[in-house]
Amino acid sequence: MKLKRFLLRYYPPGIILEYEKGGFLRTKSIDLLDLTPETNPDELVEEIRQSEPLVTKAQTDQVKQLVIRLQKKQTQQDHHRFCFSKELKAHILPLTNVAFDKSGSRFITGSYDRTCRVWDTASGTELHVLEGHRNVVYAIAFNNPYGDKIATGSFDKTCKLWCAETGKCFHTYRGHTGEIVCLAFNPQSTLVATSSMDTTAKLWDVESGEEVATLTGHTAEVLSLCFNTVGSQLVTGSFDHTVAIWDVASGRRVHTLIGHMGEISNVQFNWDCSLIVTGSMDKTCKVWETVSGKCVATLSGHKEEVLDVCFDLSGQLIATASADGTARVFSAATHQCLATLEGHDGDISKICFSPQGTRVLTASSDKTARLWDAHSGVCLQVLEGHTDEIFSCVFNYEGDTIITGSKDNTCRIWY
Repeated sequence: MKLKRFLLRYYPPGIILEYEKGGFLRTKSIDLLDLTPETNPDELVEEIRQSEPLVTKAQTDQVKQLVIRLQKKQTQQDHHRFCFSKELKAHILPLTNVAFDKSGSRFITGSYDRTCRVWDTASGTELHVLEGHRNVVYAIAFNNPYGDKIATGSFDKTCKLWCAETGKCFHTYRGHTGEIVCLAFNPQSTLVATSSMDTTAKLWDVESGEEVATLTGHTAEVLSLCFNTVGSQLVTGSFDHTVAIWDVASGRRVHTLIGHMGEISNVQFNWDCSLIVTGSMDKTCKVWETVSGKCVATLSGHKEEVLDVCFDLSGQLIATASADGTARVFSAATHQCLATLEGHDGDISKICFSPQGTRVLTASSDKTARLWDAHSGVCLQVLEGHTDEIFSCVFNYEGDTIITGSKDNTCRIWY
């Protein structure tokens, strides 16, 4: 094994090692999820050296400089105020979803008009119209971090794979017997996972266009899914009140997470794959241990359904959004509620953290999106201008651009 170079990853903090083994170039990451500006760089570098044979004494200083660069990034104050940049009349019929590529230079929109459209973020120009579905295009995704492919899932029961550069359709995945409502690429971009109203999830091969596995066991619609960061496991959430963890290589179910008393609204792994967070119509959010499948905490406090839930990138915070018009931020370690985000005048259907983990973004039926301080719960900004419910809000990788999608058939770009 020969170390070729170090790469820096800002969100979440880490150092990627690029090395040669058996004539092939490989990568492995050293995750520094607990790094703070107060961390002693010398002690940390010593810890890295002890645990990582690829890092030798000769590279100590280089690794230390990388750690210091990560700490500098953490100390940059986030006083960014977002300004409305442009409105895109994206589709004639309502939008379903919006998604960024990794750089944030392009984004995609899905719609009831049966198309997915690819846009240039800076200019607001339409780059491609992905046509071919025979019903609503509901679920959409780029294969980040690569950004060269797009997957679309439709109510026509098919999923299509497209070239992001040319708009050409590579494959049409057929096999579901119900509407496709959720999809995701694995981190390696070799598989697409889809979930459907037909109670199953399926894995599809990106290269060959073949079905790899059908994940059966749920007894109602499967409305959410998420790969872990290494791509070895997939978690699915269903209207049957259960959550399932699947082994991707074999397609076998590893655990069924039972405990929620209502439909599951969303599921997500944390960065180091050790925990899963689930939101439910039973007004609670639960935290589960991946290895054992045991519930380690129930996060309560909301008075109505929990409509969305997520981890920050480092996996230290959990945010919940509810139909009661409030959102909450919890500690993933202590399960304490750190902040309650109050101010919206309607359901909050979407919530996400900025890449830095310092801000929370919410989308509401009150026609606004709001930006909050993740630690104090103070509302920093109200993003106004949409004339109907906002159902989608996303940050780009750097956290300096936001896109909101609304039932008013428009997207708004905020810088």
